[in-house]
Amino acid sequence: MPVKCCFHRSNTGETMACCESVDTLLANKDGLAAFRTFLKSEFSEENVDFWLACEDFKKTRSSTKMAAKAQKIYSDFIQADAPKEINIDFHTKNDISQNISEPTLSCFDDAQRLIYSLMAKDSFPRFLRSEEYKDLVKKQKNRNQKKWLPFL
Repeated sequence: MPVKCCFHRSNTGETMACCESVDTLLANKDGLAAFRTFLKSEFSEENVDFWLACEDFKKTRSSTKMAAKAQKIYSDFIQADAPKEINIDFHTKNDISQNISEPTLSCFDDAQRLIYSLMAKDSFPRFLRSEEYKDLVKKQKNRNQKKWLPFL
């Protein structure tokens, strides 16, 4: 998914950034930390934690490690009353539950897509208006790191 960012001046003359994709944010250490802090304030930090766990899981090559990681993701995020239970529909949760005994690298893909969509459409737009985001933009400007916000 290509990252599209636009930058404009607000009425106060402040440079504002608008990114159409969560991908850039999730790929940047400082961006991820700021987004996680924001999600924590909204009591939805489990979404980014689940997404990152799935990204890590998809890189697993050993079938033994794959089974262990799949079970950990399931017990942490999917099963009823999991400590970081994510909000996914019954059908998706049921499919994962039925297939967790023989996990594949794609066994969490549907749930990960749902959570990504939730973050992109719900949390991310609010994040762009948050103090955490404003602080992040200032931090990037102060460091003069323009890699992930290329037009600042």
